[in-house]
Amino acid sequence: SGGLDTVAIRIPSHPVARAIIAAAAVPVAAPSANLSGKPSPTTAEHCVDDLWGRVDAIVDSGECAVGVESTVISLAEEKPILLRPGAVTAEQLLEVLPELEIHQAVTGELEQGAKATSPGMRYKHYSPNAKVVILNGSTKAYTDFLRQQTEEGIYALCFEEDTAELTVPYIVWGSRSDDGSQAHHLFSALRELDKLGAARVYAHGPSREGVGLAVYNRLIRAAGFDELDLNENETND
Repeated sequence: SGGLDTVAIRIPSHPVARAIIAAAAVPVAAPSANLSGKPSPTTAEHCVDDLWGRVDAIVDSGECAVGVESTVISLAEEKPILLRPGAVTAEQLLEVLPELEIHQAVTGELEQGAKATSPGMRYKHYSPNAKVVILNGSTKAYTDFLRQQTEEGIYALCFEEDTAELTVPYIVWGSRSDDGSQAHHLFSALRELDKLGAARVYAHGPSREGVGLAVYNRLIRAAGFDELDLNENETND
């Protein structure tokens, strides 16, 4: 409920989570496994890094299948509203909820004075220790920009298509066209960049369609809305 007058209910698909709920024989309410503001954990190892000594036990049932958190919609208003995008995409929801609206804070900053109606709506969230900047543009524009960066601690969070021309250390989070891979690897990549000692991370901006909208939603908050369009008039590669 998050202190609101609404409640979100979800039924996990993972057999271990379902077994825990079945064993409890009651609905289970529990806090999130991620520390506030930090990249969400997607493995038991991440939970150990964050929560060891704070909780009684950690259940290891493998890596999260999707990576980013679940889709959240509100049915409390006159029209359904997408509050947080996830693996169930806006396009899929529109097939059954044709009046679906997308909350302004999915891709932008929450309006001043507005109450966050879903987790992950705050200005800055999912953030590593490194400073994250999103670069939107073609592969050439992205790699040309990074070629000009000479300070220490620069890393790239990039697509497979970018690597041939990169002159800085990088982590690949999938192909440009594979938003599922990007979603799967985003949080683990941000955590790995911290372990590598990155001071500044230039992330190649993802699509805002399909699961890409969920990826962008998490990444823009990890970056504190620090985003640069490299070639506004050029079609992306």
